[in-house]
Amino acid sequence: MSRVNGLTAASRRSSATLALGLAWSGSVLGQYTEPMKAKVGGSPGIHVLSHIPLGGYFRVMDNEIEQEPGRPYSYVSQSHERAGFSIIDMSDLTRIKRIYSWKIENPELHGGTGGMDGKYFKIKGKYYYLQSLQFGNSGPDADLGAVIADVTGLPDTTKIRIVARIRDKAYLGGFHNTFAYKHSDGRSLLFVTVGGPHANVYDLERIVSGAPESTWMIAKVPIPSNPNTAYGNYGYHDFYLGFDPATQQDKFYGAGRGGYFIYDVSKIGSEEPKLITSIVGAAGVTGGHTFTPSPDGKFAITESEYQYAPLRVFDLRPGLEGKVQTISEPVGAWTADWHTLSHNHEVRWPYVFVSAYEDGLQVFNMEDPKNPYTMAWYYTCMCPHQTGFGGLPQWNGESVMNGAFGVKVRNYDGLIVISDSRSGFWAFKMDGFEGWRGEDWAMPNITSAQDWDHGPPGVKGKVTSMKNDRKTVGR
Repeated sequence: MSRVNGLTAASRRSSATLALGLAWSGSVLGQYTEPMKAKVGGSPGIHVLSHIPLGGYFRVMDNEIEQEPGRPYSYVSQSHERAGFSIIDMSDLTRIKRIYSWKIENPELHGGTGGMDGKYFKIKGKYYYLQSLQFGNSGPDADLGAVIADVTGLPDTTKIRIVARIRDKAYLGGFHNTFAYKHSDGRSLLFVTVGGPHANVYDLERIVSGAPESTWMIAKVPIPSNPNTAYGNYGYHDFYLGFDPATQQDKFYGAGRGGYFIYDVSKIGSEEPKLITSIVGAAGVTGGHTFTPSPDGKFAITESEYQYAPLRVFDLRPGLEGKVQTISEPVGAWTADWHTLSHNHEVRWPYVFVSAYEDGLQVFNMEDPKNPYTMAWYYTCMCPHQTGFGGLPQWNGESVMNGAFGVKVRNYDGLIVISDSRSGFWAFKMDGFEGWRGEDWAMPNITSAQDWDHGPPGVKGKVTSMKNDRKTVGR
């Protein structure tokens, strides 16, 4: 497996690549023309627990996993003629099974990609799953961004109900990505991408309680203006939110047109978000795809969606401390294979779990951010090189965007799940990784997984209890 410490080899520009409704441009090493065989198998430290197919080529997008021991459920976004989602029962990890599927009514009347991204959340003891949707700019649901299902009654699937549909008539085309966040002030919030230069912010409790639809959206997070038009009208592609115990701020990490941007959203809804710092002007980066910080917010892993691009590692401290206004030079980088492209990722310091398209599940160590190195892998795609997404409506093409699309990690036991756009849903365990909590690594207990009962740890004056008799006292 490859490891790189710098980006000097990736400095030549390429043309823009259309991918999943958005275009990104960047740098290349030169077109690789020698045929590459399909990669199969994995490293000794990764163990396949279960695998189920879910429809074949590009019927699968991202995934989500619940974090409570008594809720062994994962969710898979489905696309194409299956536009919607499926629920996976993982109560027996050696025999996981699909127990429920929902798809949009009259799918033959809908275009676009369909189900893209999903998040589960919990409010007042009830469990919900939100599925983002994209049906293009025409058809009966061009303004539909997401549906919310009440899944409290699982495993009894007869009790599942769609309780809300979120629409945006101002920007057609749906929601590409979402992030459900338990704010430090106790609110349950939803951040979504739209076809405009901002992210919409919704109050989830208002939505599921049946409040008037006009009260659901409470704010917008802007994106700084930029002459780059690769994203068209879009502003953000993806984002992450996390509480910073050191500064007592709720922070928004947005990837999109022009780069990567950090906002203070501590008082979102009552005050405008405040831009803290940005990553712009980095070699080979004209637009950001994914932006994930370390638990302490000092470093970040970033992705730009084009072939040959590595995952870049940035030191955020100069910008956060006000020493520079913007950050432009990465301190390190990692790739599974320079011929391909890595996609989404989850940080469980010092490990980074990656859904790496053709290269399947990849795990690397970033304890030394300047020298990240590969630890483990498993090839879930098992596909020929460059047989990936080719744009709509034909789907098939010759890109490297084929294979492991989404990755999630269950914190209490270390379960890793992959949704592969070609082969379906996978569950793994990795030797030596039996779960994650920040205290074990001298880090805040902050990840993408939300504590819906207690909110983020580290809020001053608040005591947060943890499962399995583990306790964290907010400082």
